[in-house]
Amino acid sequence: MIRPATPADVPVILDFIQQLAEYEKLRDACHATEEALAITLFGSRPYAEALIAEDASGPVGFALYFHNYSTFLAKPGIYLEDLFVIPAARGAGHGKALLNALARLAVERGCGRLEWSVLDWNAQSIAFYKSLGAEPQEDWTIFRLSGDSLRQRAGSSSSNI
Repeated sequence: MIRPATPADVPVILDFIQQLAEYEKLRDACHATEEALAITLFGSRPYAEALIAEDASGPVGFALYFHNYSTFLAKPGIYLEDLFVIPAARGAGHGKALLNALARLAVERGCGRLEWSVLDWNAQSIAFYKSLGAEPQEDWTIFRLSGDSLRQRAGSSSSNI
């Protein structure tokens, strides 16, 4: 079963994020807290949403996503930030069910696309996504400003927003 996450799911969402960070060998980069997730997912201005996959034993996975926008399509899109299914529940269709639910949500909301990033070394996930009809966008390179670089850029502008 796939359902929207609720504030009561924050502890399990944090646990899934930490397990994903461990799997991706990025545990030291994971600074998420229950408090921060509660504010950013369920506060007065939610920045992202989540779906929970459950089986008879309880929550077994999640998808965390947010809207982006395509100027070329003049339509919103959905960006899948994280998809995770616990190892014991993999192969039972939960990942596919989460992606199917997101695709339905994208269509219902009039989105032009659903997209996400995958670590280059994660051959198993890449094969899974390709088996569902997803196409890698190999002609694009992701850039990121964060930490000191982000703060430096923020302080260098004389324009006001």
